[in-house]
Amino acid sequence: MSTTPQAIRGTQDIFGAEAEAFAHVVETFERVRKLYRFRRVEMPVFEKTEVFSRSIGETTDVVSKEMYSFEDRGGESLTLRPEFTAGIARAYITNGWQQHAPLKVATHGPLFRYERPQKGRYRQFHQIDAEIIGAAEPQADVELLTLADQLLKELGIADGVSLQLNTLGDGASREAWRLALIDYFRAVKAELSEDSQDRLERNPLRILDSKDPRDKAFVADAPKIDDFLSGEAQEFFGQVTSGLDAAGVAWTRAPALVRGLDYYRHTAFEFVTDRLGAQGTVLGGGRYDGLMESLGGPFTPAVGWAAGIERLAMLLGNTAEPNAQVIVVVEDDALLDKAIGAITKLRSAGLSADLVAAGSPRKRFDKASKMGADALVAYAIRDGAESVRVRGERQAEIDRILS
Repeated sequence: MSTTPQAIRGTQDIFGAEAEAFAHVVETFERVRKLYRFRRVEMPVFEKTEVFSRSIGETTDVVSKEMYSFEDRGGESLTLRPEFTAGIARAYITNGWQQHAPLKVATHGPLFRYERPQKGRYRQFHQIDAEIIGAAEPQADVELLTLADQLLKELGIADGVSLQLNTLGDGASREAWRLALIDYFRAVKAELSEDSQDRLERNPLRILDSKDPRDKAFVADAPKIDDFLSGEAQEFFGQVTSGLDAAGVAWTRAPALVRGLDYYRHTAFEFVTDRLGAQGTVLGGGRYDGLMESLGGPFTPAVGWAAGIERLAMLLGNTAEPNAQVIVVVEDDALLDKAIGAITKLRSAGLSADLVAAGSPRKRFDKASKMGADALVAYAIRDGAESVRVRGERQAEIDRILS
């Protein structure tokens, strides 16, 4: 006995008002990124597995637990992209995009991670992404954060969303902090969660953003990055914060904030809210000056961020599907072809239009009247003659289009 296939756990079918909210996020992102002159890129959905394992880091949950990897028919290990940045970095190196540096790029699309589905998080999910590659100056960080801030404001969801900001220092600062964290957490290793015990020697910064209560008990007293910042790193962070102040972007210092991937340096940030439950990050990113080298390229400073479209759409709430501007109703089937010709002209002129030509002819006009359009165009035969009636707004415009 056959059964109807069900959607795979962690995927979703997006329809109606939810789909309109999803589309609104993408459309707003596209409009705002053009204001900032970010160039559009389209990236492959899958890459060689090493693109992600070398760049994201073997110690991260993404690589060790969450990637959808498979062997193709040629015996090569491929992975569905779990994030955009590594693939964009690979493209920057292999396609000679260095000639455009500093390069500002933006993209959006589906990503894939095998993680436990929860509110706003799926195994196939969608992100918007913005990157500036080849720019070492803190002004690039300010540019990206200002872009993100304006996007949230243009979406109308900035209220209740705060920018949490931290610095991870330069390479030497981060390494000194890492060693201090190892010493600190090594003394309480037995009391940490199993995941944090595993991360301790390889990536102790990850313990700082652990959600496990056993780890949180020790995070508050852990060494802070400020105690290890070089003079250059302090100056860099100071220029970022002063630039944000000049741009009118509100921020809050979050000294325990880290990014979960190995290639981050200097600026780290998250826009967070309490309106999405425990998983409150809306948008996050930072500077990743160490990434290109991990992929075999030259040292290339870069900074970027990504945001989940589903989570942004949840903050929007359901956006109502827009009503048609014009409804063309056929009250006599003999006039169907003329009505089709008319609706084609209306759409070509830029008006959204629907055709009502099914069901009982006597009920079509009443049905069309209830659809909430700006105007109705009714095709009927009255006293043996063709009749075209235009009602509602835009009468003069519609008459001109149809004449």
